[in-house]
Amino acid sequence: MGNTNHMQGKAILTINAGSSSIKFSLFSVPQLNQFVVGQIDGIGGDAIFKIKWVDQPTEEVIAWPNNECPKSHRESLACLINWLHKALHDVKVIAVGHRVVHGGQKYSAPTLITEEVMDELESLMVLAPLHQPHNLEGIKAAQEYFGGIPQIACFDTAFHRTHSFVDDCYAIPRYFYDKGICRYGFHGLSYEYITERLMHMFPKEARRKMIIAHLGNGASMTALHNGVSIASTMGFSSLDGLPMGTRCGEIDPGVLLYMMEHEKMDAKAISDILYKESGLKGLSGGISNDMRTLENSDLLPAKEAIDYYVKEVKREIGALSALMAGLDVLVFTGGIGENSSMIRARVLKEMSWIGIELDEDSNLAGETIISDDHSRVLCLKMHTDEERVIARHTFGLAKMEMSEE
Repeated sequence: MGNTNHMQGKAILTINAGSSSIKFSLFSVPQLNQFVVGQIDGIGGDAIFKIKWVDQPTEEVIAWPNNECPKSHRESLACLINWLHKALHDVKVIAVGHRVVHGGQKYSAPTLITEEVMDELESLMVLAPLHQPHNLEGIKAAQEYFGGIPQIACFDTAFHRTHSFVDDCYAIPRYFYDKGICRYGFHGLSYEYITERLMHMFPKEARRKMIIAHLGNGASMTALHNGVSIASTMGFSSLDGLPMGTRCGEIDPGVLLYMMEHEKMDAKAISDILYKESGLKGLSGGISNDMRTLENSDLLPAKEAIDYYVKEVKREIGALSALMAGLDVLVFTGGIGENSSMIRARVLKEMSWIGIELDEDSNLAGETIISDDHSRVLCLKMHTDEERVIARHTFGLAKMEMSEE
């Protein structure tokens, strides 16, 4: 970049606008050191604003009276911008990076947002109706409040655009594929971060046959060879594959036909059940969608929800390994994958048939390598950082504009 003094006091802002929250981070330029992370939760209800300075031990919490809470993403982002102006008067945001869930078949890399790009992303809302509208609302609000600075879209689907036709298609009439009805895969920003870290930490192993398990409130697994995604458990939507906090995961389409024909449920009612009332929450009889709560419960439905979850993760390890004709590396990440030693231990129990031997002490201690010395498969536990991936891509695409200032 040349003279780094030119970049002092400037930052990249990353925004991840969800259904009821906005997560954000600030990274210094050009080092891309994260120095602030925060989120506004409960948008539309009793919203609360949390800010954490990376070099400070505690977080700042801002709560509003009920009648003053931001009611929309645009109002919430206005609160965020107002806070930025007051708290960071000596720092200038020079580009904004956005997590966008769906990039369709066209976008296989981060993209500078233009009017044409926004039109295309809006056309994809039908493919991700519960995520895409909020992502785009965050973009529109940032465009309004930040004026003409570069806005970059980083896609959760882009990482998986390397799949072959047979790993992307469904066995339905082929013209549906031409309309975009195919397997997209998600959590790509997380997989990208983990893959890059592995290339530095374990360069030889990272080029072998690998499965990354992103296990959190949303969950999926991806098979990679030579660092490239070849198959994912998530398909056309973020419902498919593993059971999640409130999402069902894999389900027989006949169940949906039954709901329509015999329960007389319309699309919205079915959507609400599959997205909001299923997964761990549904299986546990409403006890919780949080794995921590279920692990601490003595109730049978909580135990059965965990049993089902573990069974499905095990099954997908076998299925993805079969597609690659083997397995050399298995990585756990995400909120559950990184923090639940119990889930990791149960998933890896009795997996010696595929070459996995767990080191129980290392797993309980939360070490990076959790397989023992006799394990043919290297098993790892790693922290993911989607925001850093967004920041890096945003900085790269905005570099030309910044150098011309």
